[in-house]
Amino acid sequence: MSSTNKAALFNKTHRVLKRTYKDVPTKYDQTLLLESLLFASCLENARWEVAQPAFEKLRDAFFDWNEIRVSTVKELAEVLSTLPEPSEAATRVKGVLQSVFESDYSFDLEHLKKQNIGAAVKRLHKLQGATNFNVAYATQTALGGHSIPVDKGTLGVLVVLGAITPEEAESGVVPGMERAIPKSKGQEFGALLHELGAEFFATPFSPTVRELLLSIAPDAKERFPKRGAKKAAKKSEAEVNGKKDAKRGSRKEPVATKKRTKTEKRPARAAKSASQTKKKPARTAKKTPAKALAKRKPR
Repeated sequence: MSSTNKAALFNKTHRVLKRTYKDVPTKYDQTLLLESLLFASCLENARWEVAQPAFEKLRDAFFDWNEIRVSTVKELAEVLSTLPEPSEAATRVKGVLQSVFESDYSFDLEHLKKQNIGAAVKRLHKLQGATNFNVAYATQTALGGHSIPVDKGTLGVLVVLGAITPEEAESGVVPGMERAIPKSKGQEFGALLHELGAEFFATPFSPTVRELLLSIAPDAKERFPKRGAKKAAKKSEAEVNGKKDAKRGSRKEPVATKKRTKTEKRPARAAKSASQTKKKPARTAKKTPAKALAKRKPR
């Protein structure tokens, strides 16, 4: 797709989504850099109305960021259980906090705002648990840069719309999107597109989502995910498991031996052969020579 057609597609997507998602917050108030990263960990692949309460619950359930850092992923996932991927979100949150603490011995990243945006973004990408979505969201909301965050759901939507190829989706990069959408509309467009992406991630075969995507790109029908793809994946997985079971079944099983009951008598032992039963001759006492006896002194 040419850059002109791609820009027109992005602008049309913006207009349609603005009419559809009227209750979605289009301006975020996270100004602290660390808080933006952590909230993005919950927002990734999740709708705003689900991510916001989950993040607030996370903050209320623990004393401070350090207590969250030293908690297990399982404990954090239980608190974030309302998210589509609780364990993944918990891993991202814990990873970011651990990495920030190990590098700065504190939970403050505000000093990065004094640096050039490029240098700050490079530093954020090095944080453990920070994904492209986290960094783009923090860049947009806390650093004041122009970077539209995309996650798996958003990338799936853009593939169906024909804005990017499946290969570009795997790389997590959407060429030309920041050029087509001006910075003044970046947060609004990103929020609306993310909402559609979260719905697509949760229910890719939903008639509502399908109808919305077709209203943006009528030729998207051929790019929708196929239901048979999941069945084929499950079938191949079952075949692999079946082959493994067959290999296990082909191994020789140990022969089971019948245990004797208490009432059963042991079979009589076979009589030993004559050679085995032959007694050994008794040892005879050594005779002391007469000369030796004569030399002995009387006691």
